[in-house]
Amino acid sequence: MERAPATAAGRPGDLRNYALVTGAYWADTIADGAIRMLVLFYFYDLGYSPLAVASLFLFYEAFGIVTNLVGGYLAARLGLKATLVGGLGTQIVAVGMLAVAPASWLVVPYVMVAQALSGIAKDLTKMSSKSAVKLVAPADSPGALYRWVAILTGSKNALKGVGFFVGGLLLTVVGFQAAMAVLAGLVATALVVVVALMRGDLNVRDRGARFRHMFSNSRAVNALAAARIFLFAARDVWFVVGLPVYLRTVLGWSFWEVGGFLAVWVIGYGAVQAAAPRLIRRRSAEGHRDPDGRTASWLAFALAVLPAGIALALAADVDPTLALVAGLVAFGVAFALSSAVHSYLILAYAADHKVTMDVGFYYMANAFGRLVGTILSGALYQWQGLEACLWASAAFVVAAGLLSRLLPAEPRGRRGAGSQQLHTPITGA
Repeated sequence: MERAPATAAGRPGDLRNYALVTGAYWADTIADGAIRMLVLFYFYDLGYSPLAVASLFLFYEAFGIVTNLVGGYLAARLGLKATLVGGLGTQIVAVGMLAVAPASWLVVPYVMVAQALSGIAKDLTKMSSKSAVKLVAPADSPGALYRWVAILTGSKNALKGVGFFVGGLLLTVVGFQAAMAVLAGLVATALVVVVALMRGDLNVRDRGARFRHMFSNSRAVNALAAARIFLFAARDVWFVVGLPVYLRTVLGWSFWEVGGFLAVWVIGYGAVQAAAPRLIRRRSAEGHRDPDGRTASWLAFALAVLPAGIALALAADVDPTLALVAGLVAFGVAFALSSAVHSYLILAYAADHKVTMDVGFYYMANAFGRLVGTILSGALYQWQGLEACLWASAAFVVAAGLLSRLLPAEPRGRRGAGSQQLHTPITGA
């Protein structure tokens, strides 16, 4: 086994590598959000149905499931720097393919293949960046892991909102192909910076890692992964296709207005995630404590009320603009807090010696939830409209809350054979 930076208690934070993985994640996130808006609106404007547009993202989500499993294994064998660089390089290839998409009947399978590569790239980058936080956050500072992962996740989602706006704006100003060329340049810059400046491989490379180790035998990780499936299906079942198409066709918004609105929403969502450590504080006899399984459960049940409320408002002929804008603001705050708690808990539960595999398994579940939500977003909207998407969202969030009740009351991570139990969710052992 090749050695990397120590993970013992008292380990100082590695701000340099944290800044680099965060910056790389930012660049890929902006590109990913812009690609989604560009593909969604470009093909819907060409006359594709909501279900057909959703099918363009099918490979994107499906390959995300595979990537998180294989990526976690590869990161254990090759190091997180290798998978991060691989993710950025693959995104450049995907964006380059979209920049020269053929104008013929081949365009749909061609775009699906390009979206598959984009999904692989996004999940390799995300898995690498989030796993790295576990290993570069200072182990001698209480609450550091929670703060660092909240900043990474929150800033990422804020910049995904920027990507939505950039995608809608570029489609309006320069067109589909030229927009893709701009995004390719952005990701290429991030790749060069990471290769030139990053120190080490970020994690311990384990030549003895086996693919079968990807499947977690931790009850906490498995329960959290199952809850994550339903949580993200609940978001994407109305957010991916149903909502933007409704805003464009029913409310008559322009491309840039829809992209701008979704951008503002996601930016605010990301800001709430970044602030989650200050917004969610549990008190105990020892003082402030980090969130646990009970926190994840009650946040999910509170979230379930919101899509149901929006659906009821639309059915009661409340002004749809008012219902959607107000409902989205409330949904964004509650969803951001719930997602931030999940992102912290997976790192708290993950074992240091196999953090990439536990995180990869967890984000495989995340990708599966997005896949289910994406397919149902197009299908339910085409079948029964936005209200059906919202009721499905409420049902999924209730399921996430029920599964979260299986999580440990305290996030005591499983450390594996021969290692100490984690005494706090922050310091490691």
